Amino acid sequence: MDAQLKKGVLELCLLQCLSGEPKYGYDVIQTMRARFPEVTESTFYAVLRRLAREGAADTFQGSASNGPVRKYYRLTAGGRERLERMTEDWRKLREIVEGLGIGP
Repeated sequence: MDAQLKKGVLELCLLQCLSGEPKYGYDVIQTMRARFPEVTESTFYAVLRRLAREGAADTFQGSASNGPVRKYYRLTAGGRERLERMTEDWRKLREIVEGLGIGP
């Protein structure tokens, strides 16, 4: 898959993945790697860090268990708005592409 195309899709998918309950970073990565096996773990973490830096996601440390303290991610209000905009853009793009006879 083309890197530029994948970049936007990864962000959209990560935002969607974070749209429910807060998630431990490793769990997010495992969910995404099942769908994008060719993408490295470091790429996913880079996008997660960027989303947090840009205010679309928030991070916090979960309560310690028997192992190290875990970093959790959750969407902010701005992240939810961004997800809505990107989802609408995705829908419009799909309509255009399908209207040209590409896809289902």
